[in-house]
Amino acid sequence: MILWNDKELTPYWVLACGCMLVGLLLFVRSRINPVRQRDDVPLEAQIGNGQTIGARSEQDDYFASASMPFGLLAVLADGISGLSGGKMASTTAVETFIREFEEQEHFPDVQEFYQNTSHMANQAILRKQQGVPGGTTLVSALIRGRNLYWGAVGDSILAVFRKGELVPINHKHTLESQLEEQYMSGEITEQEALDNPQRKRLVNYLGYEHFRQMEIADEPFALQPGDKIVLCSDGVYNTLTEMELETLLARDQSPYDTAQDIIDLIEEKRLVHQDNATIIILEQGW
Repeated sequence: MILWNDKELTPYWVLACGCMLVGLLLFVRSRINPVRQRDDVPLEAQIGNGQTIGARSEQDDYFASASMPFGLLAVLADGISGLSGGKMASTTAVETFIREFEEQEHFPDVQEFYQNTSHMANQAILRKQQGVPGGTTLVSALIRGRNLYWGAVGDSILAVFRKGELVPINHKHTLESQLEEQYMSGEITEQEALDNPQRKRLVNYLGYEHFRQMEIADEPFALQPGDKIVLCSDGVYNTLTEMELETLLARDQSPYDTAQDIIDLIEEKRLVHQDNATIIILEQGW
C-alpha cells in the first residue's frame, strides 16, 4: 500500500479546483453571451431558377449567380425584345456583374460596386452594338449573412416572400412610375396617367446612351428565417397575378421545384403574346 503525504496532495487539489472554477466561469459566460451569427459569414443558400421562351422567337432573358466566401450574388437581365441586340445586351450585362463580383477579394462597398459595374456594363453594351439597337433591364441581389443588398434598373423586379406575402423591394423605371408621381403631385389626372399609351415604356436601362445610374439600396434589407428572395422578369409578373405567385411560393418545397411550378403555370396559360419569362428564387438555410 502506498501512503500519500497530505502536504504533497495540497498543490494538486488547488490546481484541480482552479481548473474547475475556470471551466465553470466559461460555461456561465457562454450562456450569458451566446455566439452570434457574423454578418460577414454567408449562410448556405438554396437557389432555384426557371425560364421559358414564351411566344418569342428568341430568348432575351439571361441570368447567373456566383458564391464567394464573403457573400452571394444573383443577377437577372431582360433584354429589350423590340431591339435586335437584346440578347447580346442581357448576356453582356450579367457576365460583367458576375466577373466583377468574382474578382473581389472581400465584400465590396455596395454603392461603389453597383455604380461602377453598371456603368462598365453599359459601356460594354454600347461598344458591342455597332449601330444595332440593344438594351436590357437588370436586377441583382447581393447577400451577406442575413443582409440583402440590391441594385436594379428597368422593370425587372426584386421581392421578398415573407409570411405568405410578396414584399416589393425595387421600383420600376418606366414612364408609368413617372406618371404616378405626376398624378400624386396633382400635375395630371388619374385618367391621364392610365390612358397614356407609352406608360410601359422604359425610361432607364443598360445599353442606353443616356443611362444615369441604377437604383441602389441605401440600407440592407434584414432577412428573417423563412424568407424567399425572388428576382423575375416582366414575363412572370405580367402573366401571373400576385395571388398566384404567393400561392406557389408558399409551398413547402425546394426553390427549384417552386420555380419550375411557376414556369409551368405560365406556359399553361398559353398567352398569344407571352414574353420571355425568367425567375430566380433564393432561400437561405438558417
